[in-house]
Amino acid sequence: MSRPTEITIDLNALVANTQYAQSLSPDSQTVAVIKADAYGHGAIEIAKALQQQVTMFAVSSLEEAMELREQGIMLPVLLLEGCFSADELIIASNQRFSVVMHNHEQVQMLHVLGIEQRIDVWIKVDTGMHRLGFPIEKVVDVFSQLKAAAQVDNVILMTHLSVADEQHNPFTESQLNHFAQCRKNIETQFDVAMPCSIANSAGISAWPSARSQWNRPGIMLYGVSPFMHDDTMQSQLQPVMTFTSKVIALRNVLKGESVGYGNTWQAKEDSVVATVAVGYGDGYPRNAKLGTPVLVNGQRAKLCGRVSMDMITIDVTGLIDIKIDSEVELWGKNLLANEVATWANTIGYELVTRMPKRTRRRIISL
Repeated sequence: MSRPTEITIDLNALVANTQYAQSLSPDSQTVAVIKADAYGHGAIEIAKALQQQVTMFAVSSLEEAMELREQGIMLPVLLLEGCFSADELIIASNQRFSVVMHNHEQVQMLHVLGIEQRIDVWIKVDTGMHRLGFPIEKVVDVFSQLKAAAQVDNVILMTHLSVADEQHNPFTESQLNHFAQCRKNIETQFDVAMPCSIANSAGISAWPSARSQWNRPGIMLYGVSPFMHDDTMQSQLQPVMTFTSKVIALRNVLKGESVGYGNTWQAKEDSVVATVAVGYGDGYPRNAKLGTPVLVNGQRAKLCGRVSMDMITIDVTGLIDIKIDSEVELWGKNLLANEVATWANTIGYELVTRMPKRTRRRIISL
């Protein structure tokens, strides 16, 4: 029998989450964000499940986009960071990928190249996040250059919201206002209706004015709320990833005895400790604090002792019918990734995205 650590990916939950995202903005087209191996869920499986559900996929790099093509996925693909070299732009054109342009070097690269296929360009506007994008005062000029370029087909205006997950933070309204003015400047000067893309998962959920022609849901597709402490949003989502293992050892630990590396946990009473076949080598966060919740046979237990590469130890004192081979859920359908993430000083995004290849995967098909 193989090691019991396993990730289950439920594609039915994925489709349900996608349909929920679309129901919040039914007049918008959906760009499903599947970068970073679909946030750790497996880009190919996710793309195949969604290719009849969405309009476009979005990835970070040409390599991620080409992997989709090599697996026969022909839906339009958006390169969120654009192209990093002239060679990449030629390939993107030949494959009919859409590209984000966020700096003048990328625009110049386009003008110099004699690409064979016209390409769709998404202009990234920096409305205040100050990570990527053209300053607002430069966007009209950039649009003018791209609209005049023979290599360009459609032009879409986009931005990214930096604090949309903070539902009462006025900075999002500021970003939306800046973007609206930028859009108006283009539409007035060029007498065009400017297609736009603003909303990520948090934007779709909490900021109706961020919903536009193209929405870009990411984390919500995988059943993880973009709001760490919002049960209302989470109640509408179904976790796609469930991370499980089994108990492989049980022992009685006397009051005062310690468990694990560094002797960081000492029993305050005579206790029962279970060892579980999972560790940071499987994707469980090493910095999870003592007391991090774990489910054993559906009952809540607490992490005791440091997380090691291949094992964790949990305090199962007082729990019922715990034995070797008892089922353990680290996060998923019954224990949310966001809850575990708070105990590890991180976010649910990171937990699901960094899962290593060694952990066996099981797919629940449509």
